[in-house]
Amino acid sequence: MTSEFGVRAYLPEDESALVELWEICFPNEPARNNPADVIRRKLSVQPELLMVCIVDGRLVGSALAGYDGFRGWVNKVAVHPEYQRKGIASLLMDTAESALAALGCPKLNIQVRADNAAVVEFYENAGFSIEDRISMSKQLQPN
Repeated sequence: MTSEFGVRAYLPEDESALVELWEICFPNEPARNNPADVIRRKLSVQPELLMVCIVDGRLVGSALAGYDGFRGWVNKVAVHPEYQRKGIASLLMDTAESALAALGCPKLNIQVRADNAAVVEFYENAGFSIEDRISMSKQLQPN
């Protein structure tokens, strides 16, 4: 049996399945990364860059991309554990990269937790390289 899968833009009816996927793939996230809130915020800015992968009618993957006119970013690349190592993450990244390139994006950045060696290897195999940078953040209180 061959599974059919493809990537498309997020639809409102995907919310519960996407929330469930992110809760599985990103356990113990801080409160600011509440999946429903992340979805709501993303839908207010470049909603077409919130992408999901559907396999046989089931949402099993996601990628959240953005472009600020200077650099592109991809976050929340997730594949349900039952569907990993089938090319879904690569398809999601290829789709995100193509969408960003179509917007004129000259460079794509990602952030990976340093202790996640398997994900670092995935991105290195996809052509990314580790840059000598310090990642910094500041928590803001949204309006």
